[in-house]
Amino acid sequence: MSTPAPPAPSTPQITDRHPLALALFGLTMASGLIDAVSYLGLGHVFTANMTGNVVVIAFALAGAPGFSVAASVTSLGAFLLGAVLAGRFTAGRPTGRLRAALALEVALHGAAAAVAFGWSVEEPAARYAVITLGAVAMGIRNGTVRALGVPDLTTTVLTLTLTGLAADSRLAGGTAPRRRRRVLSVATMLAGAIPGAVLVLHGQLAWALVAGAALAGVTALLYRE
Repeated sequence: MSTPAPPAPSTPQITDRHPLALALFGLTMASGLIDAVSYLGLGHVFTANMTGNVVVIAFALAGAPGFSVAASVTSLGAFLLGAVLAGRFTAGRPTGRLRAALALEVALHGAAAAVAFGWSVEEPAARYAVITLGAVAMGIRNGTVRALGVPDLTTTVLTLTLTGLAADSRLAGGTAPRRRRRVLSVATMLAGAIPGAVLVLHGQLAWALVAGAALAGVTALLYRE
């Protein structure tokens, strides 16, 4: 009778103070800022939240004013391209590729800011360029973060995080695991979305993109594997 193989070693737990978790909190803040820029400044389109884009497409198809099928489809396509690129260069060693993904994100958001400084985003060509650059950046980010698989730190989506916060709470009969992480994820998203919205509402969309790029850049510089 053969001896069963020993179980594979478990993945080391990523605590909330782990360098990787801290980097992902920083990126969650950047996501809030970028989605504020795209939704408020680029015509009700998301470059980070693809669930929102699918719903926006449905709104536009139903005839709701202020929504664009073309803009949301452009964002979806660019995001998927970014995710494909992430899949190519994270295969085998996702953690070691995070800094490279952040460098690409900084470059792409920087390019989007340059377009916004040079041309009005009211012009379709400039608007679609900013959408495309931002969505590719966020596709790369999401593909990389997905490969890392850190629970409750997707950096762009909070639905499952909020569900876990409530469903696993002591009120629901649970033990409230990772409660601090989940709360911090929501808080950092808000912390990015508020200044992003303020900048856009005051006509500073390009500077908001610079802020998003700078936040991702600082995260990359501070991150230690």
